[in-house]
Amino acid sequence: MNSEEEFYDAVTGFDSDNSSGEFSEANHKVKEMLDLDPHQSSRTRKHNGETEIQENGIKRHRTSLPAPMFSRSDFSVWSILKKCIGLELSKITMPIVFNEPLSFLQRITEYMEHIYLINKACSHSDPLERMQAVAAFAVSAVASQWERTGKPFNPLLGETYELTREDLGFRFISEQVSHHPPISAFYSEGLNNDFIFHGSIYPKLKFWGKSIEAEPRGTITLELLKHNEAYTWTNPTCCVHNVIIGKLWLEQYGTVEIVNHSTGDKCVLNFKPCGLFGKELHRVEGYIQDKNRKKLCVIYGKWTECLWCTDPTTYETYKKNEKRGGEQKKLKSSEDVIKSENDEADDMPEVQDTVQFIPGSKLLWRINCRPPNSSQMYNFTSFAVSLNELEKGMEAILAPTDCRLRPDIRNMENGNMDVASKEKERLEEKQRAARKERAKDEVEWQTRWFHQGTNPYTGTSDWLYSGGYFDRNFSDCPDIY
Repeated sequence: MNSEEEFYDAVTGFDSDNSSGEFSEANHKVKEMLDLDPHQSSRTRKHNGETEIQENGIKRHRTSLPAPMFSRSDFSVWSILKKCIGLELSKITMPIVFNEPLSFLQRITEYMEHIYLINKACSHSDPLERMQAVAAFAVSAVASQWERTGKPFNPLLGETYELTREDLGFRFISEQVSHHPPISAFYSEGLNNDFIFHGSIYPKLKFWGKSIEAEPRGTITLELLKHNEAYTWTNPTCCVHNVIIGKLWLEQYGTVEIVNHSTGDKCVLNFKPCGLFGKELHRVEGYIQDKNRKKLCVIYGKWTECLWCTDPTTYETYKKNEKRGGEQKKLKSSEDVIKSENDEADDMPEVQDTVQFIPGSKLLWRINCRPPNSSQMYNFTSFAVSLNELEKGMEAILAPTDCRLRPDIRNMENGNMDVASKEKERLEEKQRAARKERAKDEVEWQTRWFHQGTNPYTGTSDWLYSGGYFDRNFSDCPDIY
């Protein structure tokens, strides 16, 4: 086996559930391979005495981090943030204890955790069903942030991250294309040439006294190649509360508009703010309309739990009855409905489902169950746990700028907090020195894998993939670590 084949063995695997309860053929195969009989040891084997390999050659990813999360109880964020009220936080150096051991580029990669929704969109012949699947994917993309109050590491200029998942049918590449302002560009494609997913993100962070707000900027684009369709949207605003005292909690709010640039259909999703009594916490409500603004369906749920859709008439009738306080038959919760649809499923997520189910609704998506020890792993999902995994032989294949090779993140993941903090300071100083040297020589920074251009669907400024990364010619990559 050559080095490239070993690399793909190392970076492929399976851990993501199909959260809708409707499994694709590929996911059925993955589930069958996961249900190993412990008495039939011939079904797995050691590869060169190092890692466990399934009989089909695909390796299982790790299920836990090397060291548990470091306690933040002895540290005061107020001592750092009290001088930063109303300021842009991307320029503020935070103690490493408030981080999580992932780069922001890896956090972006978590969009792909529910890729089965893209596959579902590709498989539908009805444009309404495609928009429903795309809307569910857009909501699922922020679901991994639930209870994730740690800050990902700011990527260094020129930093990259790649992920190939043959079992899930995609490959992904991202690059930090600007430092001030911090802009991360990404590109993903289906291994069956069925979709392209790309965009650039500029998260503007601000501190407001008791909370930190991350306002997303930049366009996200999904192209379904078989249907010759392109969808664009931006993410909702994310806010972390109680950063001074009390338990940290997170909410998403704002309006997300998903536009199908081929049909003119639009999905409008309202991520509701918590409100005074918390009644609207995590709720998402919206609708899909055609190019003539006729409502085709209503979408409702919570981004932390699940998403449903129903026809507008049924939804309006339910809301009117609810307002009148009329005597209604006690409705089943959505959890009861999901369980009834999956009586024989062994992998049912044990989530506290509080979304009121409207009879006749269709389930679009539900959140994956997190590992039992997730609270000791920065509340990572199973997918997130695997992102910084560095197997033997990968260093020879990865670009030297890949996040997995960052010494500060690696040391934090391994529990070496003092070393991680010193490495973080060293890398930041190295980046400042390199910037001064370029300024002295009047040399402009050149991005390697992306270039600035115009989004072909929105006409707005965007960072577009230049191609060539997976040819693996990394001879001119910068030395950033």
